[in-house]
Amino acid sequence: MASLLLAGCEKMFMPVDEEATPTAVFEYLWKQIDEHYSLFDVKDVDWQMVHDTLKNKVNDEMSDDELFVVLRSMLNTLNDGHVDLWSRDDVASSEAIFLQRYGEKNFDINTIAMTYLRADHHTTGGMAYNSIDSGRVLYIRYSSFSSSATPTQFEKVVERFPEAKGIVFDIRQNGGGEIQNEWNLMEMLPSDNQLLYRTQLKSGPGHDDFGTPVEVRAPSNGDKTPYDKPFVLLTDRGCYSAASAFALCLKSYRNVTVMGDTTAGGLAIPTGGALPNGWYYRYGVSRVIAPDGVNYENGVPPDRVVSLDPAATALHRDNIIDSACRVILGGEL
Repeated sequence: MASLLLAGCEKMFMPVDEEATPTAVFEYLWKQIDEHYSLFDVKDVDWQMVHDTLKNKVNDEMSDDELFVVLRSMLNTLNDGHVDLWSRDDVASSEAIFLQRYGEKNFDINTIAMTYLRADHHTTGGMAYNSIDSGRVLYIRYSSFSSSATPTQFEKVVERFPEAKGIVFDIRQNGGGEIQNEWNLMEMLPSDNQLLYRTQLKSGPGHDDFGTPVEVRAPSNGDKTPYDKPFVLLTDRGCYSAASAFALCLKSYRNVTVMGDTTAGGLAIPTGGALPNGWYYRYGVSRVIAPDGVNYENGVPPDRVVSLDPAATALHRDNIIDSACRVILGGEL
């Protein structure tokens, strides 16, 4: 089942042996995406029109830099953070995801550091944490799924503040990382074998060719004692890949409220290959369907939308964290 889980940001390179002229490279990349990319429906992109619009900008006398610009433009139409291009001298990623992360963030790191974590905070694995709201709430900042978050580490964090009535788990601006850390954290939440999502792999060259859906359900707690107090997950447009997947999965847990802004998406499994000229590319080859039947590839919405208030930030407060505390202490799940 692990191969069907939502993937982190990884590259797989497959060698090819094709003519390496700019025209051949352009056509090769377009066809590979056309036959293997899995998200044309949710991206609402007419891929044939993209080809016809850009092909006249390619000729065999153009420089590598000029070709790179055209290929970057082609891939950018997908608005997908798992679609990338690497040349010997440059890297191209989704401009839309970049602008979302840095232009629409719902987060102020200085306020977090000074008011909520504070100088006496603790760090266990990738989790920085402290008690807030007069010791009644445990605040955990987890900035990257590339950083360790094991069940044992989570238990240590919780044991440090046994009187806390709930957790605010902040993954705003978390760009993803290792899926195993996502799974580790879910092992510590109440499992009812509930459905988290269904996934399908691309199975043929047609845009609608997919394999049989596979159900992914909440992992068993095994011999672990699940954390069943209120748990509020904070998200924003900087949450991508594994962070988006975590938000989607946690919406199926009975003690969890997802709060903040819609994530940036990125739920598909990425893979990639080599272009005839030695450049590399990446794209998604699966789709993920939530229990409600929706594909949230473009972003997982929160249960409660709360935007960061500049007036609160000016007073060194984060009104999203404060709202989460009220949910925990008021029992409003």
